[in-house]
Amino acid sequence: MELSGTVSASQIQGIDGGQVSPGKPNSIQDRVYSIGYAILLAVSFSVWFIAIHAPLWLDETVTFSVISRGFGQIIARQGGLASPTYYYILLLWTKIAGTSEIALRIPSILAMLAASYLVYLAARELFDRDAALIAAVVFSAHPYIIFESIDTRPYAFGALAVSLAILLLVRLRNSDSNLLAGSFGAASAVIVYFQLLFGAILPALAFCFVVLKMRNRKTFLQQFTVAFASFTLAFLPVIPGLLFIFRTKGSHVFDAPPKLLDLAWTLAPGFLIHALVITALVAAASRKIDLSNRIGISRVLLCTSLALVPLLILFGLSIFTPLHIFVARYQLVAIPGIALLWGSILNRIDSRLIRLLFCAAVVSSSAYYYFHAPSSTIHGYTWKYALEIAEKNASTDNAAVVICSDLVEADHMPMPIGEAVKDSPLFSPLSYYKLSVPVVGLPRALNDEAKRVGTGFVREAARRQERFLALAYFPSYDTLRWLASAASETHEVRLLGQNNDIMILEFTPRAQPGTPHLP
Repeated sequence: MELSGTVSASQIQGIDGGQVSPGKPNSIQDRVYSIGYAILLAVSFSVWFIAIHAPLWLDETVTFSVISRGFGQIIARQGGLASPTYYYILLLWTKIAGTSEIALRIPSILAMLAASYLVYLAARELFDRDAALIAAVVFSAHPYIIFESIDTRPYAFGALAVSLAILLLVRLRNSDSNLLAGSFGAASAVIVYFQLLFGAILPALAFCFVVLKMRNRKTFLQQFTVAFASFTLAFLPVIPGLLFIFRTKGSHVFDAPPKLLDLAWTLAPGFLIHALVITALVAAASRKIDLSNRIGISRVLLCTSLALVPLLILFGLSIFTPLHIFVARYQLVAIPGIALLWGSILNRIDSRLIRLLFCAAVVSSSAYYYFHAPSSTIHGYTWKYALEIAEKNASTDNAAVVICSDLVEADHMPMPIGEAVKDSPLFSPLSYYKLSVPVVGLPRALNDEAKRVGTGFVREAARRQERFLALAYFPSYDTLRWLASAASETHEVRLLGQNNDIMILEFTPRAQPGTPHLP
């Protein structure tokens, strides 16, 4: 039997366990590839910072509103939708770094960098070093990761918790440690501390645990008991939040039902699938596709389950229930698993150069788009500029400003009155971008509460012959039209400005009644 010849890195891996050392590596070649991957990772990380100076978007102002009244008010102001863990972390950080836009975003950047490293470590347990670096590159270059890496929201910490649980899970494959099993159970529970809907990955983690450990029944039962006990204890604090969501599920409905294309795009954004097709063609032409690579069925199931199960749960809930939650920030829970899945796919290519070129194509495509697209400098739509226009105009005579809340929850709650509007999380942009003039709050939709509050305000403004402004994001344009109609006999209406789809109308008392034209 001939033993000489070239042995690929993929061929020296065990069927389902650790890896066999390939012998003394080519140190110069390894250094070249290491430098190449380091440069690509640095470029992919640099994309995260393009919009770091951008004003806070709506959800980020919600975060600031929650922490704005100190530690004692966080639980009351968060509304029961999540654990306060992230808000405590952020508030503690602001005591050190301040509350500028950049300072508020640094904790998310650090959490996402740590998550990238944990994804690499998890992939390194499953594949060779190059495939693990590919998983890290795919993770860091995914559009959802790029957005959430600087988002002043809990999602980066959620991604970190998911990545930690996955790392502990893959290390359990060849370990009988009860301490490791307990750590895995606790880490799995901590995931939902940062976003309750990230619990969609828990069935995948449980399934993978069973697949990886069931061969040794004695060890499996012992470690399962320890993991389940630690998970249960750590999970108890978030049960009230889950019950709150079920009780108020009708107030959290937003966005349209997703399509299959949305699911496919999350798994393989355009630049990724294009790079894969080109890479596969090059590898096939050079006969570098290693279909005999036996990476093990358990590892295939692990990567596939962690990528698909949470996405399919979110997708199914959005299709078959009114709770449309298949949106980018919640799909983030599947990105670590998706990165591992891509690592497993590229692990079939038996050429270090072709793998590196794949990563170069992915990173260069991503970097080119984000560094050239004007929208890349904007981190979501912001109320900052519309409020600046309103403040400059209204402060001249202390005119009141009517604002429609931009949160769907406002449609199911009574509106705050007076100065309480500026302090309410329902009008969170006012907590960071201040208005010095009186503010009147309306729901997001044109419902009975909006008409009740609006009618009372318009009558009082007409009686006093007072000028006022009205602001609304596009879902609330019907309310602006209704206000214009309600005030048509007493006020003239003109479009004062429009920024980020936030319309600003000026209502000026008229001498003669008439019907205004709403632009």
